[in-house]
Amino acid sequence: MTTRRPEDTGAAWESDGDPYAAPGAFEAAIRSMDDPLNDPLPEQRPGGREPQPYDPPPIAEGAAYREYPYETAAAPAPAPDDAAATSLLTPYTDFEDEYDPETIGLRRPADLTGHPAAAPAAAPAAAPSEPAPGGRVARRQAEKARKSTRMNKIANVVGELMMTFGVILMLFVAYQLWWTNVQARAFANKEADSLTEQWDQAADNGGDGRDGSGEDEQPAVFSPGEGFALLHLPTLDVRVPIAEGVDPGGVLDRGMVGHYGEEDGLPTAMPWEEEGNVGLAGHRNTKGEPFRYINKMQPGDPIVIETEDTYYIYEMRSRLDQTSPRNIQVLDPIPTQGGFTGPGRYVTLTTCTPEFTSTYRLIVWGELVEEHPRSEGEPDALVN
Repeated sequence: MTTRRPEDTGAAWESDGDPYAAPGAFEAAIRSMDDPLNDPLPEQRPGGREPQPYDPPPIAEGAAYREYPYETAAAPAPAPDDAAATSLLTPYTDFEDEYDPETIGLRRPADLTGHPAAAPAAAPAAAPSEPAPGGRVARRQAEKARKSTRMNKIANVVGELMMTFGVILMLFVAYQLWWTNVQARAFANKEADSLTEQWDQAADNGGDGRDGSGEDEQPAVFSPGEGFALLHLPTLDVRVPIAEGVDPGGVLDRGMVGHYGEEDGLPTAMPWEEEGNVGLAGHRNTKGEPFRYINKMQPGDPIVIETEDTYYIYEMRSRLDQTSPRNIQVLDPIPTQGGFTGPGRYVTLTTCTPEFTSTYRLIVWGELVEEHPRSEGEPDALVN
């Protein structure tokens, strides 16, 4: 069952205690609140007049809103005459053409009468300078040339000289390290081929000596620069002619190995002599550089001297990595600095060290171990 609301169960309302219960009391109270100052039309306030019935306005077919009367718009006023409008404008004065730092503060564009203010006579403008012919690039080059000073010219000359010197230096280095080797090796190979051809012709003629007569197996003395043997260093892949003397221009610079002889003041033995020390010299760098890598030779490596009729085979025994150029004792008949104590048949190779310098000397010693006739072909030291 639904419980009834409290207002439904209360007592009925009695109008005796309500001041607005009488008919028209509420409307009278509202009218008493009219203020003639703030409400000039009190009759128009809500409740001032009783609502009156009225008929709804007729609805025109096809119209969505009520039509209201309107008046035709007035025609626009005609534009003022151009001449009259122009006379009303203040004329413009170009102040840039009349600039004068002394009177610019007193200028005015026009006086009160409307006429332009009288402008003082302007100074005549300087005629613009004619641009240099040839365009902007040519003008810039001409200006740069005018600004060139004597020191700039000197600096340019010095710079060009330094660049030229650098190019010449590079060419010189290339000549020393590459081209001299090409020339020297070509000459040495040609000399070696000439010697072997000469020896082969002598063998075909049946002679044991250089002239084929067999009476003189080897000449006692060779002229300076004359080749008489070939040096083989198999472990270094070196084959180079041996010439008499150690003159740089006539022997060493041509890529050959030189033999210390009487002309050099340091006479050493010939390979075919029964005792002695065969002294040889060669370049380590440039000019053919036949002794470039003798510092890598090890004890037991073969050193072969080939003559017209014999191969003289030595074995490397010892090495002195650095000594003074004045140490000529390394060429003694018994080279004690190489560890030898008695007479024998030795060979000594000498060259400069360190590389690309001639400050010290590098020495390699060898001892004869075999003689092999050339007529029997190459020895095992060269074949292997």
